[in-house]
Amino acid sequence: MFKNTLAAGIVTLALAALAPTQSAQARDGYYRGCDDCGRIVRIESAGRRDNRVGGGTVLGAIVGGALGNQVGKGDGRKAATIAGAVAGGAIGHNIEKDRRRSNYSYRVSVRMDRDGRVRTYDQYDTYGLRRGDRVYISGGEVLPAR
Repeated sequence: MFKNTLAAGIVTLALAALAPTQSAQARDGYYRGCDDCGRIVRIESAGRRDNRVGGGTVLGAIVGGALGNQVGKGDGRKAATIAGAVAGGAIGHNIEKDRRRSNYSYRVSVRMDRDGRVRTYDQYDTYGLRRGDRVYISGGEVLPAR
């Protein structure tokens, strides 16, 4: 019986030695020993807003009106030209608005775990991050640590 207990103990110790250790991430929900991990110090709006308004609307209206003028005859042509100008203006306005919004960015400052230095990154989305959140850097972008 002593031999069986001894054998069982040896097998248990051998299996425990082969079992994987706890991952670097598991203990506190962030990567220990990660060279690209840190904590957010500050998030600022850093975008460039284009204050010029109307260029896309005017261009869209001109193109839409020119296309509408190619349709119909007489009063139908006038109506198609007006409808094309209105539709083109609306489309041009939306394109211009989206382009202005895409120029908006954020400047995120992160105190790195590795050396305590603060690094700053410009990016288009904050992913809901706030000051004090744990993050990691991937591809030059600050992302929430999981």
